[in-house]
Formats: sequence, C-alpha cells, structure tokens
Amino acid sequence: MQTQTATVPSSNEKKPFVPVTTEPLLKLSGIAKVFHTDEVETHALTNVYLEVKKGEFLSIEGPSGSGKSTLLAILGLLDAPSQGEYRLGGDVTSSLDAAKRAAIRNKSIGFIFQAFNLIGDLTVVENVELPLVYRGVGAAERKRKAHDALEKVGMSHRARHMPAQLSGGQQQRVAVARAVVGDPLLLLADEPTGNLDSKNGDQVMALLESLHQTGATIVMVTHNPEYARKATRTVHLFDGRIVDDRPA
Repeated sequence: MQTQTATVPSSNEKKPFVPVTTEPLLKLSGIAKVFHTDEVETHALTNVYLEVKKGEFLSIEGPSGSGKSTLLAILGLLDAPSQGEYRLGGDVTSSLDAAKRAAIRNKSIGFIFQAFNLIGDLTVVENVELPLVYRGVGAAERKRKAHDALEKVGMSHRARHMPAQLSGGQQQRVAVARAVVGDPLLLLADEPTGNLDSKNGDQVMALLESLHQTGATIVMVTHNPEYARKATRTVHLFDGRIVDDRPA
C-alpha cells in the first residue's frame, strides 16, 4: 500500500523570499502577569515588550518557569495580562472579556500543541473541520478546506481514520492542518515536537518551515536549540523578562 508524505523543501533547494512587513502584526507593551494563590504572589511576566511582524518565524526559549507558557497564552488570547497592552492586527485585545477574546482567537489564531489535542471520537477530517464549525462555515466549504489542509501536510489519505489509528507524528501533522485550515493571522506552536521522536520531530519542523516560506507568521516555544535555529529570530526569557532578542 502506498503512503503519502508531506512535501518539504530540500535543504539544497533555494528557499523563496518571504517579505516581512514593517508594521507589527502583534505588539506587546509593558506586559505583566501576576498570579495570586492564597497569600502568595507570583510574577510570571514582568515589563515585556515584544513586536512580531507579519511573515516572521519567532522562537521563544528559556528554562522551565521562565514565563514561556504564560507569554504564549497571552499571545493566543487564552489569558489576559495583569498589566500592559497587547495589540493583534492593530486592535487592542488586552482589555477584552473572555467571549470577545474567544471570537478573535477562533478567527485569527491557529494553535499547535505538544499533546496534539485531537478529539478521539472524531475522524481526522472532522478534527480539521472544527475551527470552521465554530465559525459557522457551511458543510461543503468546510470539507473542501479541510481536505486542502490535509493535502498540504501529506495526510489526505488518512482523512477517514480515527486519531488512535495514527502515529504520533501523523497526529501532529493533522494538528498542523487543523491550525492552518482557517488561514489564521498567527500560528502559535507550543513545544510542537515535544512528544515526538527525532525523525517525526524533524518532519513537523520541516512542515513549519514550509508554512513560513509561504507567508505564515509563527511563534514557537521550544526547548530544542536545533529547532530554535530554524526560526528567523529568537527571544530568550528568564524570570519572566526578555533578556535576549536576536536573529536566529
């Protein structure tokens, strides 16, 4: 039986130029996040300033407890900052309530999680369709877009399979398809290779590089220095502060 694999650029192939616009797609100004537990006050983020332009591929690094997950949660509108301003696509989001954040999140942000987060009772194509279901997209258009996204990651031949019938690498490729199916402004990847072996991790990173080369804006958290170098820029967090920001 023939299998399909994701199309990835050869390392010897000249990568196409992807222009980076001058206006930031996202902008954080003086962001702080404080968690309160009983009488304990934990400062997860302190005075964070960050801009990401459309077309950038940003990697966020730092030791455990440095604030990476908190920062990604704020970028993804899963949480709100305690202080400061967050603009996404020029719109201020930091003061929005949970319902309005959820609406923007569904329309503008695609997520790729370490644990895949596929729904076991749904087929592969149904999992990929989910973001479009929440947007109210019609069934025919949903299926067309979902199959196009699966084709892009080399998983169209598994459209009718259940997640449990897939390997870890295949499940993450489906998760990438789900993240891009709605053409989001921003892709957020939280340790996307963390649960994969090196071979499957390399394949997922090649997919992210390919998406970036076609214009995607990506912010990725990773502990893997080799994968971090595949981004165009790296930010290092320590104790809730950005201590380094440089081209990768």
